[in-house]
Amino acid sequence: MTIQWFPGHMAKAKREVQEKLKLVDFVIELVDARAPLSSQNPLLHEVLNQKQKMIVLMKKDLADPAITAKWIDYFKALDHVAIAVDVNERKDIQHVVQTANDMASDKMERLRKKGVRPRPSRAMIVGIPNVGKSTLINRLVNKKIAKTGDKPGVTKSQQWIKVKKEFELLDTPGILWPKFEEEIIGYRLAAVGTIKDQLLPIEDVAAFVIDYLKQYYPAVLEERFRLEQDQDDMGEIFEHIGRQRGCLESGGRVNFEKTADIILQDLRSARLGPITLEQPEL
Repeated sequence: MTIQWFPGHMAKAKREVQEKLKLVDFVIELVDARAPLSSQNPLLHEVLNQKQKMIVLMKKDLADPAITAKWIDYFKALDHVAIAVDVNERKDIQHVVQTANDMASDKMERLRKKGVRPRPSRAMIVGIPNVGKSTLINRLVNKKIAKTGDKPGVTKSQQWIKVKKEFELLDTPGILWPKFEEEIIGYRLAAVGTIKDQLLPIEDVAAFVIDYLKQYYPAVLEERFRLEQDQDDMGEIFEHIGRQRGCLESGGRVNFEKTADIILQDLRSARLGPITLEQPEL
């Protein structure tokens, strides 16, 4: 199955990113720490070319810290600057600012030597919808400038934002690519809430999560849902979780859709603990 869409505002956003790239010194690309590679937009690789890039793994508080450390090593091995961020941690926000300053320092020094009047460094901030871009921007400027929301695609246009006197950010709308060639990418992004729940059957996404937890986090299933490790039938697993969590219809039948929603909400809110749905191949 191939999942396809390409809303008009996203096509426009891609063109605008291409046009404005020459105005910035480097790019800050946000990814979801729970699925860092799947939440990278392959279209942006074409657009950004050889531009210097900082990769920020967002929502690190929801991700497995041991796996996040491996992802940092993975991106650094590709010669990218990479850091992990929890937007509610002030030290993480300052880390973004300091890293941006470090990245721009060489270019700013070259401009000074040429006699060019000093200016703040400029960065373009990019990422797919619902990765936390607007929230990060608001933390960086310490006030609400960018709109935030729990649904993908809140930012619809570009805007320049000053981060104190440190640097200037060009905000861009979240851009999804036209289709997911690999079904598992769609499942990962749906599981963490990056793409809308209507795009994939919610029961299938929840079943993907259960299968992944069985492989990588079996203790979580035992603790949260009291599932035995040898339970393999997905229908029986949904039945077990649904009855345990009160997802019953008239006649005592389990509502699988409601059960699936509970599984996904437990994952997204970290009630299952810090979980990463993608492993780096080092």
